[in-house]
Amino acid sequence: MSDLELQQATVDAAAAEARPTGRPRVGTIIAGAFVAFLLVATCFPWLLETYDPNAIAPADAFKPPSAAHWFGTDESGRDLYSRVIAGTATSLAIGVAATAIGLALGLVLGVAASFGGRAVDFGVGRLVEVLFAFPGLLLALLVIVVAGPGPVTATIAVGLSTAPGYARIIRGQLISIRSAPYVEAATVLGRTRPRILGAHILPNALLPLVVLATLGIGQAIVWAAALSYLGLGAEPPAAEWGAMLSAGRTYLATAWWMTVFPGLMIVGTTIATTVLGRALARRERGVR
Repeated sequence: MSDLELQQATVDAAAAEARPTGRPRVGTIIAGAFVAFLLVATCFPWLLETYDPNAIAPADAFKPPSAAHWFGTDESGRDLYSRVIAGTATSLAIGVAATAIGLALGLVLGVAASFGGRAVDFGVGRLVEVLFAFPGLLLALLVIVVAGPGPVTATIAVGLSTAPGYARIIRGQLISIRSAPYVEAATVLGRTRPRILGAHILPNALLPLVVLATLGIGQAIVWAAALSYLGLGAEPPAAEWGAMLSAGRTYLATAWWMTVFPGLMIVGTTIATTVLGRALARRERGVR
């Protein structure tokens, strides 16, 4: 079972056990507030930055967290808080773009397997099984070995490595929707297969895909950060969370803040997007 399938199974179980309440859960509110903070940091970083994230001040190197520098400074004296804020746009862009790539490819494979006949379904199934033979991060590493390192390559690599999980989940959802009464009625009325797919099946699969994408963004951010940490994605002095982790590991014993705060942003973003994905799944099933 892939990471995405495991997350989807967890969400399904939570939604099945949940009970309606009159208000959103506290965890959902906190997650929504954190995501709103990330969006502000992405679109309007100057509202949150306290210093120029790339300004070098050797005299201020390795200063611990204080009122002047909330997250401390790095080896070049740059304000770490401002760099974390500046890196939000890059990290989120990589996560969202990788998720979009994986979801789009998974949608193509899922639609082909669901409506292409037995031969196509068999071929897509075998292809997905072959891709599942490689762990997701290892598959991304193989893509980078072929295409070369860099943030764009890392984004594509993460997207391709998540596509098999999306394809399997989407195939199952489309097959389930295909057997719905309104789809059978459209078939009896003589509607063509492309029209049924575009007018009845894909619109009803849209919300589950949004939920699935929300769950996948956190995973994509973690994988992209791991690649940057290994020097295969964004590289220093780029303000990207994984690259900042890589730069801070050398000074972990003496300047722990260089690693801890970017790591907390990665963990917090992953948790927040997952919590919101679970909330969307509950709402999709009529549970609030």
